[in-house]
Amino acid sequence: MHTELAVDNEIAILSHIARSERVRQRDLSHVIGMSLGMTNAILKRLVHKGYLTIRKINNRNIAYAVTPMGVEAMAKRSYRYFKRTIKNIVYYREATEAFVQDTKSRGYQGIAFAGVSDLDFVVEHACETCGIRYLRDDASIDAARAGSDELFLLYSESYIPAEEEKRTLPAAACLQEVGSQGAGEGAAGAQ
Repeated sequence: MHTELAVDNEIAILSHIARSERVRQRDLSHVIGMSLGMTNAILKRLVHKGYLTIRKINNRNIAYAVTPMGVEAMAKRSYRYFKRTIKNIVYYREATEAFVQDTKSRGYQGIAFAGVSDLDFVVEHACETCGIRYLRDDASIDAARAGSDELFLLYSESYIPAEEEKRTLPAAACLQEVGSQGAGEGAAGAQ
């Protein structure tokens, strides 16, 4: 049975061959970060599965072509990845909305969001949905750090405050805690 990494390498090779006119084994080995020998073994496995055809052009060159079965394998893998991504987005949206609702129910008027994040739009949407202010400006973040009773400080997943900083804040959490714990449980010093 193939591991997830082996399947990912197979799909990476098929994808690279499908979008490139001329491909060398050396190029493919760089794409997947494996040796030429391992790349050759994967190519043979793909031929055996019927996902790839190999045609010898001359003594030095080989042409690769993805078969319809190979295209189907790439499409199935992409579909599964897309489905898993959507499922994760829904989960984190729901967890974030529950977190924001809990923050509001504890009397906070807004969430000051600190740091750079790919998920800030989820937090912003949750704040809008729950009727609580969403603040990104430095003055609001500083006010939350100073202990404003109105603002809850939420750190992005790319910013991890020192433990001492988290302990001294009256109300703060890190975004990665929101999805891994129940609403409000990630808050340091939450009442």
